[in-house]
This record gives sequence, structure tokens and C-alpha cells, in this order.
Amino acid sequence: MRWTMIAFQGLKFLRRLLEGKHNNGLITCHRKLFPKRKKCGWCNTTALLLYSCFLEQFRFRFAKTEAFPHLLQFVCHKEASLSRTVRCEVNAESAREAIKTQEGLITSPKTQNAKRKQKVDTEMAQLGDDDDKQNFVLKTPKGTRDYNPRQMAIREKVLNIITDCFKRHGAETIDTPVFELKETLMGKYGEDSKLIYDLKDQGGELLSLRYDLTITNIRRYHIAKVYRRDNPAMTRGRYREFYQCDFDIAGQYDPMIPDAECVKIVYEILSKLELGDFRIKVNDRRILDGMFAVCGVPDEKFRTACSSVVFDLSLARGLDYYTGVIYEAVLTPSGTESGAEAVGVGSVAGGGRYDGLVGMFDPKGKMVPCVGVSIGIERVFSIMEQKSSSENIRTTETQVLVASAQKNLLEDRLKLVAELWDAGIKAEVMHKANPKLLSQLQHCEDTGIPLVAIIGEQELKDGVVKLRDVSSRDEVEVSREQLVEEIKKRTK
Repeated sequence: MRWTMIAFQGLKFLRRLLEGKHNNGLITCHRKLFPKRKKCGWCNTTALLLYSCFLEQFRFRFAKTEAFPHLLQFVCHKEASLSRTVRCEVNAESAREAIKTQEGLITSPKTQNAKRKQKVDTEMAQLGDDDDKQNFVLKTPKGTRDYNPRQMAIREKVLNIITDCFKRHGAETIDTPVFELKETLMGKYGEDSKLIYDLKDQGGELLSLRYDLTITNIRRYHIAKVYRRDNPAMTRGRYREFYQCDFDIAGQYDPMIPDAECVKIVYEILSKLELGDFRIKVNDRRILDGMFAVCGVPDEKFRTACSSVVFDLSLARGLDYYTGVIYEAVLTPSGTESGAEAVGVGSVAGGGRYDGLVGMFDPKGKMVPCVGVSIGIERVFSIMEQKSSSENIRTTETQVLVASAQKNLLEDRLKLVAELWDAGIKAEVMHKANPKLLSQLQHCEDTGIPLVAIIGEQELKDGVVKLRDVSSRDEVEVSREQLVEEIKKRTK
């Protein structure tokens, strides 16, 4: 209360000075400072800030002019009356900021504009000069890539084929975070654990980017990105960030039935993708164990020995966690022996049985039999891109373009395209008020849109639409009521 009254006394004294019209600048300051008294709410903190504004205003602006000696004496007297403790409570920086935010309170508009310009110039200088901008190169991190609309159309086609196959076999789908607890991943992948990306500790948990997709105790498929700190080979579809497509069957089943279904899934997918001739190689971890045990190979040398042995039954992928059947699919060149592998392609799918992996994360150590398959989706993408390099690939799924043959029909075009959208038709309309008909037809040819629904004044009067086939250029009149069915029939 005391410091509020001190501030008010100063303002009242200022008001008495202003009644004498001693200084126009002082009058302006009073008009902007005096209303603050109504906002303090008798709160000590606000009062101190108000009084600090008062001191800052007159000490730095008017004290040196010596135009108001009595006012200066009053300010000095009131400032001296504040105890040392209370002075420390006054935040001078906050007071100065509060004054600066009042337009024209301390600085004139001209000075404010100059300061704004100086701030902008400083920020521009921090961005660097023209030479620095020319040296700047925008690129993706090592082991990653961008995908243009054409490439994304290929990816979506591949993913749809794979997803449809997984669903045909009764799999559910899941999704999980892109990062996991580091302790969950370490020790799970043996020597490959060094390829795990660790994240900086932000909140008390040690995290790592997802190295593999999460295993569960259900029949499920999971398609998502994973990350591996490996040496990338971009031309062979080997990246540090890539999609993984997994299908797994977990639970107690009779021997080899789920294993055979996983091999069948690989066959269905590769056949549907039409990548070319392929071969699925099958082996069993237990056979390899027995062979190397007979040869006297120690357990710690098992993986090294498998990597150096070459024979038909030496398929030895995932030796750190596979426990039974293992299989791998590779492409073979057309017109050659079925055992020959495509040069530079490598495997495009692989999997096997891993009965001991789920139990590692079960609190009671319960063993859950599991078998699964993973599609090498990035390698499949690379092959599909090469095969379709000369093909004309559509990047949209638009079925029909709503066009007009005359001007001033924008509202009618928008109404018709809205009707098609509501009916589930994939339709477009050019975003121009009065586009030329030739431009609209050319847009369809450039983007591969198969049909054009053309309206004009006569068509609107008759309640019909001209439906044009872009490739054959044939036109038929269709009633508005039958338009949706006709489009569906022609774009099956």
C-alpha cells in the first residue's frame, strides 16, 4: 500500500505541473503514464513497477534538462525514501521494457522506425551475404533419399500389393513409436547392435531409433521405417532409413504349418510384383548346427564359419536369433540356369523361425513360438523403378475432370464436382474462373485423367453432361442422374 501511494503522489504532483502547461512533451508523457494507476489493483508489485516507470521516465529524460528543478528534487526525495530491500525488488529491466512497449512514451516514431530497420539489417547480416547463399547446398543426409510423385506412385503400388497379400492371410496390423528404450534393443541383435542409432538423453531415458519392427504374440503385419547406422549402397537399395514390411505368426501351432504359409506369402508377393524369375531358398538352423557340431566348430566360431562356407544348404541369415527353418528369396536372370542369382540385386525377401526371441522380453520368460517373413521393400522399389523408367506412370488417381465449354460457369462446375466427390468419385476441376476448353483437355492428357465431364449453357438447360473419353475422344450425353454410374462403369 505504501509504495502504491508513493507512486500516486508522484503522478498527482506531475498532474499539477501539467496544469500549468509547462511542457508539451511532459503532457504527452502524463497522458500515457497516468492511466496506469487504474490498472495496478493496489498490488505492491505493480505499484513498484509503476513507480519505477515514473523514476526511469524523469531521471533519464528530464533530469538533465534542468527545466523542472522542483520535480527533480521530488524524484530524488522519493527515491531516497525507498529502503535498499525495496529497491532490489524493483526490476529495472522490466520497467524499461514496459516503457518501451508504450508507443511514443520515450522514443519518437522516427527513432522507433530506425531501431526496427537496424534490427532487420542485423538479422539479414546473420543470414550471410550472397556468396554464402550461392555456396549453400540443399541435400538429404547420407543413406536417405527424397521421392518425387512418380516414385511415390511406384511405392504405393508395391505397398498395396504387399498389404493386400498380408490381409488375405488374415493378419492384423499394428504401429509403434519410431524410437525405443536402448536397453530393449541392446543384446537383441548380437554383432549388429553396433548399427543402432542412439539418441541424446533428453528426459532421463536412454533411447535409440527403431532398428527393427516390434515382434508380438499375434498374427500381424507391420510396415514402417527403421534405421541402421550402416554403410549405405544406394544403387542396390541399401539405406540408413528404409521401410520394412514384416509378416509374423506367433503362438502354439502344429509343426511347419505356419512356416509353409510364410513361404507361400513370399511366393504370392513376388509373383504379383512381376519382378522377374526368382528362387526361394530354404534351410534349417538345426541342420547347420548339426553339421558344424560334427565338424568340431566351436559355438563362438559358428557365424564366422557360415560366412566363409559356400554350398546350397549354407543359407545362414539371422544366426543370432533364428532357431529353426530359414528362407530367402533371390531374383534369377531370365534364360539362365535356375540357380543363378541376379548380379547386384541380392535377396528381396527373407525370414525364418525365432522361437526364443519373444521370451527375452517376457517377465516370466515364457517361450512363444514365432515364424515370420520380411520383404526387402527398398530393393523391390529400386528394381521397379528401373523396370518402369520408360513407362508413363500416373501420379494421381483422378477419374474425371469437370470442364466447361463457355465462360461464367464456375459455380456450375463447382456444384457438379461437389456432387461427384459426395458420390465417391475422384474428380478435379481447374482452379480458374474461365479456363479454355482446350487447356482443360490438355491437362487431362498430361496427367492421364481418362474422362472429362463437359457442361455448357445448353447442357445445364437440358439436365445432361457430355462425357468425353480422353484417349478415343468419343463423346456421349449422359443425364445428371446417371453420370456417377457411367463414370464408375468406364473407370473400373
